[in-house]
Amino acid sequence: MSEVKSHEFDSFLQRSAAIYRLFLLYGPDRGLVSERASELAGSFGIPLDDPFAVVKLDAATLQGAGSVLDEVNAIGLFGGDKLVWVRGASAEKALTEALQILAADPPAGARLIVEAGDLKKGAALRKVGETSRSVASIACYSDDIRGLQALVDTELSEAGLRIGPAARERLVEALGGDRMASRNELRKLALYCRGKDMVDEDDVLGIVGDASAISVDDAVDAVLKGDADALLHAMKKITTSKTPPFLVLQACLRQFQQLDVMRAEMDASRQSAGQVVASLGRGLHFRRKPVVEAALKHWTGPAIRRELGRLQATIYQSRSRQSLEESLVIQNLLAITIQSARR
Repeated sequence: MSEVKSHEFDSFLQRSAAIYRLFLLYGPDRGLVSERASELAGSFGIPLDDPFAVVKLDAATLQGAGSVLDEVNAIGLFGGDKLVWVRGASAEKALTEALQILAADPPAGARLIVEAGDLKKGAALRKVGETSRSVASIACYSDDIRGLQALVDTELSEAGLRIGPAARERLVEALGGDRMASRNELRKLALYCRGKDMVDEDDVLGIVGDASAISVDDAVDAVLKGDADALLHAMKKITTSKTPPFLVLQACLRQFQQLDVMRAEMDASRQSAGQVVASLGRGLHFRRKPVVEAALKHWTGPAIRRELGRLQATIYQSRSRQSLEESLVIQNLLAITIQSARR
């Protein structure tokens, strides 16, 4: 078992990464997953601009486990190590099978990097990575306050800038949801302040966007509240961070399935919304319970089931027409949000 905690990555990269051939990076911070995958790729001494040495694959387009195995086992045209880099992984059976086969017999002349999203505990791909000693399984979670402070110091010092306490506080509040988004905001701030020695609060307010904690819960809560502006704001943050909009659909579907169960219990036992949330909503974060309770008061059973049908149809459409995924997700979530507002 070679599990690398999020805060252990830097030391792992310097001391141990070279001895592994197989790497699985996953977590809710897609920007951090991508950044760390790039750092790993750059540490192998493989020319990343050489198309004969580096093969990049999209997990969604894999045609069975053989497509990954063939690439990993193929001999490079000019010899030397080869890098196979798979992006956008989630629950693909083909990729899981390929990683399992390679973990049992690691390749001698190639390295494999797999970038995945937020794999839940017990997910097949994550399970293979965490249980095999030949796979480095690297978790990538959003930066905490200490990590954000270090990121701010690194980016601003490279630009020859200092930052005051008030400006720092404002800046940290606006960062943290996604490493790539946070880094881009800091570089934009550095460019904006070019020629100055000190970044002040007005600079932060004037140029830094909101890259704070990106969560599908924000979008789901906006749907339940009937707040279209909040939904669009949350979706903008999600798409900017390269988080698949499909994950919002899944979260919204699960929430309406829970609402369906709760509403049925309300109607059957004649309990209040608060009582049902207290008994059946134990998995809800305490900040979300008032939102769910208010939704239960306004949504009837038939209306909830109608929106469940809409969500299921949207999931099918977004999977079959991936080029329109973002538009389909936003359009249908807005339709449900409008229904919430009317209620």
